[in-house]
Amino acid sequence: MTTRARWAFALKPASWPKLLVPMALGQAIGIDANGGVSIAGLVIGALFTVLDLVFVVLLNDWGDQEVDRVKRSMFPHSSQKTIPDGILPAPTLLLVGGLAGVGAALVALAGEIALDRPWLTVGAVASLGIFVAYTLPPLRLNYRGGGELLEALGVGVALPWINAYAQSGRALPPALIVLPGFAAFALSCAVASGLADERSDRMGGKRTFTTMLGNTLARRLTNVLALAGGLIWALTAWIGAHGTPTIPLVAAAASALLAWDGVRRASAAAVTDAFDAQRSYKSSLHRLVWESSIVLAVGMAIGPLLGF
Repeated sequence: MTTRARWAFALKPASWPKLLVPMALGQAIGIDANGGVSIAGLVIGALFTVLDLVFVVLLNDWGDQEVDRVKRSMFPHSSQKTIPDGILPAPTLLLVGGLAGVGAALVALAGEIALDRPWLTVGAVASLGIFVAYTLPPLRLNYRGGGELLEALGVGVALPWINAYAQSGRALPPALIVLPGFAAFALSCAVASGLADERSDRMGGKRTFTTMLGNTLARRLTNVLALAGGLIWALTAWIGAHGTPTIPLVAAAASALLAWDGVRRASAAAVTDAFDAQRSYKSSLHRLVWESSIVLAVGMAIGPLLGF
C-alpha cells in the first residue's frame, strides 16, 4: 500500500457520515435559530468536526489495538485492522490523533474569540473529553460497559450542539428539541457497532451491550431504538411546542419510520459471526438514520436559506 492508501484506510472515510450528519443537523439548528447563515460559524463548526473525526477514528484504533489483535487471531480472514496488520504504527496514530484533538480545541477557541461564543471552548473540550472517557486510559468506559451511552451523548447531543452554537451563538436554540430523537438513533448505531466484534470483545475482556446482552437482545434493542427515534420525532412534531420545526420533523419521522421495516428484516440474519449480514444490517440502519436526519437538516435550513 502507498502512504496515501494507508492513511485513507486508517481514516475510514466510509464512517465519516457518523460525525458529518450530526454536524449538518447542528448547523441546521443554528440556521433555524438565526434566520440566516453565518459563514464563519459554518467554517468553525466544520473544521472542529473534521479534526474531531480524525481524533476519534485514529485514537479509537489506538485504544482498541489489543482487542483488534484478538479478533485477527480468531478470524484471520476478517477485515483488516490498522495496527495489527501493520498498516500504520500505533505511535503514529497516537501522535496524529492527539494533534487533531488539540487542533479541534484550538479551532473552538478561535471561534469563541472571533465569533463571541463564550461557551464554545468549554463545549468542545467536554465533547473531546467524552471520547477520552470512552476509549482512553484510565477510564476506558467502552471496556467497562456504558461506552455506547457515551457515544450517543457525544454524537447525538454534544457534536450537534457545538455546531448549533457555533452557527447561532445561542446556547439553547429552539430547535434543540430535535436532539432526543437523534440521540436515540445514535444509541441505536452504537449498539449495532458491537455486533461484529461480539466474540473477540468478550475474549478480550471488553464489555459492550452485545457482550453483556448477547447478539439477539442487542439486535432487538437496536431495532427498538431506531423505531423510538422516529416515534420521538413524530411525537415532538405532534406536540408542536414553540420553536418546533414541525414540517421538517414530520418529513424526517416519516422517512425513518418508512425505512424501519427494512432495518428490522435485515436484522434477522445478523447473527453472531455472520459478518456479511451484519454489514448489510448496519448499512440499512445507517441509511435510515443518515437519510432521515439529512431530511430534517435540509428542512430546517431551507426556509432561512431561501429567505422565508
